Amino acid sequence: MTYPARLVIGISGASGVIYGVRLLEVLQPLPVETHLVMTRTAEVTLAHETDRKVKDVKALADHVHQPGDLAAPISSGSFRTMGMVVAPCSMRSLGEIATGISSSLLTRAADVVLKERRKLVLLPRETPLHEVHLRNLATVAGLGAIVAPPLPAFYSRPRTIEDIIDHTVGRVLDLFDIDAGIVRRWGA
Repeated sequence: MTYPARLVIGISGASGVIYGVRLLEVLQPLPVETHLVMTRTAEVTLAHETDRKVKDVKALADHVHQPGDLAAPISSGSFRTMGMVVAPCSMRSLGEIATGISSSLLTRAADVVLKERRKLVLLPRETPLHEVHLRNLATVAGLGAIVAPPLPAFYSRPRTIEDIIDHTVGRVLDLFDIDAGIVRRWGA
């Protein structure tokens, strides 16, 4: 590996914050340094969707960056990372990433990942999608991002919501060649 084992985790305010939280939990025991940027709306969504506290989620990361801190290390291309995952990715964040607008550290960090040709994985959470959403998804894919909607795979025979979440998180980590041992593989 010619780059540090660092991964930026962005959690936006879309429904599905548990994907970002679980990603941090799974990465915690692995030799991957995590850098978290969580938007203020993500903190609100966390309270609506889970019983977890923001401080507990932040404690899962090796480094936490404030969403308004555009001078944080992850806002610079010289700060080497494996890439970034935005889980979940709100349509607002998607729109900013697609147009190169960096009004927050989350979207600036994503822009840096794209410009440096590193892996950017977005888990968009919205349904139904209208034409602007679809255009933005096509735009980010054209820029090199990987669009990975958190859709369940039923071949793994999930029994719980946690099984569904783990499968998605595990497949996202596969994109970075990180096998967390939580994916039930096809044919296994």
